[in-house]
Amino acid sequence: MESPVTPFIPAHEFSPEPDIVIEDQHTQLPLRKRPRHTSSIEITASKSSQSLDMVSEESKSPVRDDAYYMADGSCVLRVQNTLFKVHRTILSKDQSFFGPMFTLPQGEFGEEGMSDDHPIVLQGDTAEEFRHFLWALYALPSELIIVRSPKADLSRLIDIAKVSSKYTFKSTETWALDAIQEYLERNTSPLFNDNPLIRMFPTLSSRSSALLESEGQIARLIRLAQMCSHSRLMDTMIQLLQKLMSGSLHYSYLAMTLADEFNIRDLRGAAYLEVMQTSVFVCPGVGNGHTYMEGDVQETSEGPQRLVVSPVQQLRLLSGYHRLSKAWDKLRAVPPQFEHAPSCGATWHQHGCTQSWTDFWKEKTRSEGVLSLGSANVLGRLGIIVKEFDKWGSATYMHHDCKSAARRSIHEKVKQIQQALPDYFTEGGEY
Repeated sequence: MESPVTPFIPAHEFSPEPDIVIEDQHTQLPLRKRPRHTSSIEITASKSSQSLDMVSEESKSPVRDDAYYMADGSCVLRVQNTLFKVHRTILSKDQSFFGPMFTLPQGEFGEEGMSDDHPIVLQGDTAEEFRHFLWALYALPSELIIVRSPKADLSRLIDIAKVSSKYTFKSTETWALDAIQEYLERNTSPLFNDNPLIRMFPTLSSRSSALLESEGQIARLIRLAQMCSHSRLMDTMIQLLQKLMSGSLHYSYLAMTLADEFNIRDLRGAAYLEVMQTSVFVCPGVGNGHTYMEGDVQETSEGPQRLVVSPVQQLRLLSGYHRLSKAWDKLRAVPPQFEHAPSCGATWHQHGCTQSWTDFWKEKTRSEGVLSLGSANVLGRLGIIVKEFDKWGSATYMHHDCKSAARRSIHEKVKQIQQALPDYFTEGGEY
């Protein structure tokens, strides 16, 4: 999709906390060079690169694995250029894919898997992933107990779950996913500096390769949860990303990209809103001798950071800004409706009650605190109005029960907008 023409934004739209700022990337200072992390383009490129690496590995002469080429094994498997010799009885357990495969008729060249010259070739896995999987099948109880300890290897557990799911080792897959879930739950909130998750998912203050490794780890966990249809793990990762987004534009971009790739509605709206409100976003391109790639972030001495997004993401961000601004214009003109309390009509002047609520709404939607936020920051503006409402006191013409109902109507409007956020950030049409 072509990138839309950069719109003109009137000067009065700019504020101390802008909803959106669009700049021509050709006029900006050079982007800070940083190690690349996963973008929507890079996700595809990474998969293609991994496939090419696998082809390259498989073209080499195979070598026997040091740990899992067993002298008494009954089945030879080749993964990339590594040969594994293990037991068919082990691979046939757990109603796995291998059990029925071993019963299939063999070709004219003899039974596959009986020798190094005629191994069963497994595609789409790395030797390391398959080695980790075999560890789960062959490890002693004293070795397996480590997965329930702080010394658990998360990468190995992800590999075990991934390969187990692929070859339908259901109980092994469940065991690995439960261990991953326990690992994440042991490390509660990543926002506390004394928490072990900070080492795995560092914040923006960490400028090392650990940040990029954590982004890759999060992407793997999201992909695993999607592949295995594990809603509990998916919910955990969404909550984690929502917390990390508030402290790092890198994580906001990652959340936005993953939400697009896996169509995660619960994450898309919050991620797009965070990017819209905290960055100046531009599209990839070349200007002043510099190449702008998706996911690049430029630090600035003042104001929001600059982020390079895809043309589709830019269109969604612009659409979200436009729709949220229109939503605020409608909301500002007409306050949220509520049902008057039965006692209001009996003992109170209902018209005065309604007028008092309307006057309050008109006054507070024009207050300095509300206007200091960008016009598309509907949730932020409603948050300020809630605080003002709590300060309102009892010196009004509103019935007490009606005041409670009016307050609830604001919270219901906040909830309504939060639930509909993903629909604001879509291409084309009206919302």
